[in-house]
Amino acid sequence: MRFRHHDGTLVHAAYCTNVHAAEDLDGVLEQLGRFCEPVRTELDLDTLGVGLWLARPVATALTRDHAAIERLRRELALRGLEVVTLNAFPYTGFQHDVVKHNVYSPDWADPARLAYTLDCARILAHLLPDDATRGSVSTLPLAWRTPWPAERSDAARRALDHLAAGLEHIESRHGRRIRVGLEPEPGCVLETTDQAVAALRGTDPDRIGVCLDTCHLAVGFEDPHTALVTLENAGIPVVKSQASCALHAQAPTPDTLRPYAEPRFLHQTREAGTPPLAVDDLSQAIAGGLPGNAPWRVHYHLPLHGRPRAPLTATHDVLDRALEGLFAGPRARTDHIEVETYTWPVLDDTGPPTPRALVAGIAAELAALRAALLDLGLKPADRKGT
Repeated sequence: MRFRHHDGTLVHAAYCTNVHAAEDLDGVLEQLGRFCEPVRTELDLDTLGVGLWLARPVATALTRDHAAIERLRRELALRGLEVVTLNAFPYTGFQHDVVKHNVYSPDWADPARLAYTLDCARILAHLLPDDATRGSVSTLPLAWRTPWPAERSDAARRALDHLAAGLEHIESRHGRRIRVGLEPEPGCVLETTDQAVAALRGTDPDRIGVCLDTCHLAVGFEDPHTALVTLENAGIPVVKSQASCALHAQAPTPDTLRPYAEPRFLHQTREAGTPPLAVDDLSQAIAGGLPGNAPWRVHYHLPLHGRPRAPLTATHDVLDRALEGLFAGPRARTDHIEVETYTWPVLDDTGPPTPRALVAGIAAELAALRAALLDLGLKPADRKGT
């Protein structure tokens, strides 16, 4: 979906394909026909934006074979899909039975992370629509917070310098600017907006910034407007935003939260306070790791249009304030926004949704995002004009 901000910015909206398991190119291409095109049809769009997740083996195959990239380009065009952003946070195996801390490896102190990210940027330079101003790639916030000795921190900082140089080279070669956004997340080296500002100060703002995930903001009890002003004052761009909701328990009890303590993904949990009390997974919180004297928020991405089991709620208020801060002002603070509910396979304890149900759910989320952006005054700019 495309929208026009009143400052003239073309805003691209997409959904992230890391909800689908695919570790090779054939698997990615199969997703396009099984899920992405049906979502586009459900929304009655000529063109649908998709934020591709390309696992390391897929990225390797594409960078080694130009014919493979052309095959992907043709398939996207055939199905009415466009790509302006990639999710390069998970390296591989993101829909394995157990992911947890594995999603943070390799980190930015490991040369493999730099190589993978630049490969994704090179691929994106070939996939961008002709009228896209630039592309974006999201990545992890350096690393999980432990262990993180000084020498690894220094290595990561050098890697970001090499990243900026590599992105500059891609731009000079392909004529397309690709920016990378580090995505602050609870439990990581960069958990808060302030930590992201401190770490990114001095990096190239034309090529490196943040990916602002509204679920992560909510879990940390951060105010979106404050976060955005902090980033703006520091000169750090919002390369892309991920629209998502966290799980909120106003009066946390084990019985209400236990169904969400599933084994695949890490569900960092915070209890309201200054600063918030923290544990690394919901199962720890339920077992007594948090006192339960104040509201909890859980890193559990919930569908934008849905509601969890009462009395639990979702952080739609944080999402709404973030969208307002990004798009209601005199200028757009980002031009890429992506729905990233990767938890669909574990939302229901009866099992993953059928393909048809997943298509309907993703389409409903995108419809909810479209309605929110239109309410903020953005104008439709889809090629169909609707």
